[in-house]
Amino acid sequence: MGWKAAEKLIRHWKVLRGDNVMIIRGKDKGETGTIKRVIRSQNRVIVEGKNLVKKHIKQGQGHEGGIFAVEAPIHVSNVQVLDPVTGKPCKVGVKYLEDGTKVRVSRGIGASESIIPRPEILKIRATPRPTVLGPKDTPMDLVLEKTYDAKTGRGMPEL
Repeated sequence: MGWKAAEKLIRHWKVLRGDNVMIIRGKDKGETGTIKRVIRSQNRVIVEGKNLVKKHIKQGQGHEGGIFAVEAPIHVSNVQVLDPVTGKPCKVGVKYLEDGTKVRVSRGIGASESIIPRPEILKIRATPRPTVLGPKDTPMDLVLEKTYDAKTGRGMPEL
């Protein structure tokens, strides 16, 4: 990727995997779907069951060949998140609640200014956290051992 293309990458994404979106441009204009994958390096998203293209796959060892319909990426500017209250496409803004939590809200003409919840699929971890200590994990007794005391200066290296 050249520096011109890298300049145009979106830094703050407002659409997330699992969001309900409406396609606003292209051959599937007006259709709604769920974001299956976000490709941040290309500013594109894959919407489940939309923007289907024919793909010719050669037969190989362990799989059969043929012509398959697969979902092609859509540029992120061609999709808009659906307002959870009205069900219409809207812009996404960010707001902070009284307790300091950051939430996404619907913005624009005819938007309800309601909170757009984070998709549940993002809360599921792809790989579970390990429950047993591995060979490179530090034992808890060494982690909890106090090596520096600020009041006495104990543990301070001689410089």
